[in-house]
Amino acid sequence: MIDLATWNLSIPTGNPPATIDTPRLVNGYKDKYFHSDTGTLFFWAPVTGSKTENAIYPRTELRETYSNGKLHNWTYPSADNFLRATLAVNQVPSSGKIVIGQIHAYKSTKPLLKVEYQYKATKKTGNIVAKVRIRPDDDDSRVIIVAEGVPLNQAFKYIIHLSPGGALGVSAANGHWDSAISKTWRTKLLYFKAGVYTQDNTGYTSEGGKATFSKLDIDHDKI
Repeated sequence: MIDLATWNLSIPTGNPPATIDTPRLVNGYKDKYFHSDTGTLFFWAPVTGSKTENAIYPRTELRETYSNGKLHNWTYPSADNFLRATLAVNQVPSSGKIVIGQIHAYKSTKPLLKVEYQYKATKKTGNIVAKVRIRPDDDDSRVIIVAEGVPLNQAFKYIIHLSPGGALGVSAANGHWDSAISKTWRTKLLYFKAGVYTQDNTGYTSEGGKATFSKLDIDHDKI
């Protein structure tokens, strides 16, 4: 079983979209967008789903919390920070893109990192891509292909690591990338996200992003 005691969940229904708090999630919450009753985490975010404030795409996505439901935000120098996941992407929208993991910045529309699965219909496989803002005020992300040749429905792992010294690393499937980020991130409050953030908002109700996670774990190892 995956421990859900460090997450809440946003689902793409309602206006604004509903947030399922940590205690309710741990108690076995399930609907057509999310369930955990098979020991894995199932995520579904249709292109027609509602969007969170300042977002243009729908998401069924976990957000880091404490076990009492309070939001968990952290600064990277305070610990060695890891998000580890094993998952299979089961469906992509017509854009071919879903975000499967993030380091987000509190009260900001500019995340530090997005890890995105990008399906290539011509190859019938997908790339795992890191989109990184080296500085908090960067308007555009640096885009790095971390891994290639990942089919739909095939399980793969990713690890996001942000060290106390500001070294950011992404390992995924058969690849790895790392770089130092700007020290101007040091004082920014950050948090992990994971799930399905569908990078498309047009099409039928049957179109969207779908993934199944068999492992999901956060560690903040104090130094």
